[in-house]
Amino acid sequence: MKSSKQSIAALVASLPRMPMSGLWNLWDKYFPRRPNHHNRSYVEARVAYKIQEEAFGALKPEIRHQLIRIGESQSKIKMRRRSEIIVVPGTVLVREYGDAEHRVTALPEGGFEYASQQFKSLSAVARRITGSPWSGPLFFGLKPSDREA
Repeated sequence: MKSSKQSIAALVASLPRMPMSGLWNLWDKYFPRRPNHHNRSYVEARVAYKIQEEAFGALKPEIRHQLIRIGESQSKIKMRRRSEIIVVPGTVLVREYGDAEHRVTALPEGGFEYASQQFKSLSAVARRITGSPWSGPLFFGLKPSDREA
């Protein structure tokens, strides 16, 4: 059993060096369809989980719920108001603006990454993209405008 654990560990450890075509082959083995985005770290993480799940079994539901509760309690992204939008770390928001597609990734620390720069808020990202003040959640379609509401 030790050698199979070592081979699983070696396979998971090799994922960051694997060409994307190899990652997609593994993705296709475990998932019915590909994600809308091609974020390499997202693909690696999901494939690594599925490889380990296949080899060692899935988490028991009570352990999964406990991990979710722990993650929520440790997250720096807290719900302040009932109407506030919560974006889960790792989420990639996509917006077309000015003849270009803009991708923003929610970070575990509570900020956002856009064009290899970190921002404290979605509004700061929207301001960077447009050059004018915008509500970030409104700009990225996370909440309706006053006309739509």
